[in-house]
Amino acid sequence: MTKSRFNLPVPFGWYAVYMASELVRGDVKPLYYFEQDLVLFRTESGAARVLDAMCPHLGAHIGHGGKVHGESVACPFHGWEYNGDGVCTKVPYAEKIPPKVADGHPCMKSYPVKEMNGVIWAWYHPQGIDPLFEIEEIPELDDRDNWSEPTIQEWEVNAPLQETGENAVDKAHFEFVHGINEMPASEITVDGFTRSTEMDVRSASYDEEGNRNPNELMDRKITTINIGPGYSLQSFIGITDIRMLGTITPITRDKVFLRFITVIGNDISQTSEVIAQAMLDNLRIQVEQDIPIWNHKKYQEKPILCDGDGPIMQYRKWFSQFYPQRGSASVPCRATQQDTRG
Repeated sequence: MTKSRFNLPVPFGWYAVYMASELVRGDVKPLYYFEQDLVLFRTESGAARVLDAMCPHLGAHIGHGGKVHGESVACPFHGWEYNGDGVCTKVPYAEKIPPKVADGHPCMKSYPVKEMNGVIWAWYHPQGIDPLFEIEEIPELDDRDNWSEPTIQEWEVNAPLQETGENAVDKAHFEFVHGINEMPASEITVDGFTRSTEMDVRSASYDEEGNRNPNELMDRKITTINIGPGYSLQSFIGITDIRMLGTITPITRDKVFLRFITVIGNDISQTSEVIAQAMLDNLRIQVEQDIPIWNHKKYQEKPILCDGDGPIMQYRKWFSQFYPQRGSASVPCRATQQDTRG
């Protein structure tokens, strides 16, 4: 067995598991997240449900060939049916229901689910604890009168979730990986499971055709809100107005699925729209510059840091609360810090 380069467990939180528009009533989909085989289905009433995929009867994967019957999903092997709480609701050929499933007690693990921001979210906790925090709605994602149709960018990365998030506070890498010579000061606020960052930025401008001009700077404001490890909202405010939902979902402890869902304000000029698209293209390039490093690096639990690296250890302290296996999830963090190091 190949040894992990990171030795970090899967953190608990709300995670995007499917785009809501891609799951219609009666659909049954196999998923693999959190190092678990899962089945996602939409009931006849329209509710999305997530269960562990393996039928407790004789082990068939319900995501491959299962059928929705009312509010339950039927196993393709012998037709046993389970509702969204993991309770067996029918054994079609049995004269007597087995005692283990006859009392309405769940016999399959279910996951709390919510639909928000065009995404189906599932709550994961390795100890089966109910949700400890809530994520927020982003009205702009559903507002077609004032915002563009959403665009979606997706990547699969061979790194744990903590590593991809840490990238945002690793100041020095912006110069050496992305060619950005100076990072602005930022204010970082930590409140329990939420982490917020505000930056006033003077960055390269773009011409009317979207070409980047590093010698002419423009002012803009960037805010980032992280709620738990799997949800982030970035707002780019200035000559353009952009909202971007970032979802990061653990496939395994060492692999994640990264998705950006972006809308652009409609009340901008054609030139500003071109600039906004150029900024998003540049963001995509930056992610794809990071991926080869994420795919091959090793986690240093006790790194040797210097004063220009950024608040890496503060970020790790905040993130550690999502690892209950390490005994650090009982008391959420609260702090505000000024990061003025370039």
